[in-house]
Amino acid sequence: MSEPEFLAYVAEIVPKYAREKVLAGHWSEAESLASSEKEFRELLPEGLNTSDNFLCKVRDGATSSDVGILWYKIMIRAGRKAAYIMDIEIHPAHRRMGYGERAIAALQATVLERGATGIGLNVFGHNPGARALYEKVGFTVSNTTMFKSLA
Repeated sequence: MSEPEFLAYVAEIVPKYAREKVLAGHWSEAESLASSEKEFRELLPEGLNTSDNFLCKVRDGATSSDVGILWYKIMIRAGRKAAYIMDIEIHPAHRRMGYGERAIAALQATVLERGATGIGLNVFGHNPGARALYEKVGFTVSNTTMFKSLA
């Protein structure tokens, strides 16, 4: 990903993530954008050059056209090296065409070469399509956080 692509990505993902956190009941609408901006500054303090973070374009293998984004980081989890998917997004026009599955398969091969023993991620409960994809490619639930709104 180039610097201009990174800046465009951040401009898009910050408000989107803020909306997701509001939908999940984690943040109020009023605080959401500032909270999202703060979280991204903390997660990527050096932008594209933040160590152990990899921001990649997902491309169609036959046409090399841009079909999405994949951001992952390498971290230590339970004393072992693991990858963590921070964001994966296939552009709406390219969804349900296998790009997500292939991106995760490519990620798996890449992080195995980097010595990772697993891949983690968070999925919002209000995103059944993403949950279905992750289960299809072999992810299992390791933790469930639940919330009941009384409003």
